[in-house]
Amino acid sequence: MAENKTKPTEMSVTAYIDAIPDAAKRADAKALVKLMQGVAGEKPKMWGPSIVGFGSYHYKYESGICR
Repeated sequence: MAENKTKPTEMSVTAYIDAIPDAAKRADAKALVKLMQGVAGEKPKMWGPSIVGFGSYHYKYESGICR
């Protein structure tokens, strides 16, 4: 079975967002993290070098394969 390429990392979400050069985009990203954390009920976590995620979900297909 193939392995997922995108995996959770220990990179800092705050550092990632603080590195956004445009102040307006940085403020938008901070607002989105706050909103998504409230909706998902999960703390943000970096997935790969550039994806901010909230929680995880494992799919189980009809074939019985889980991902």
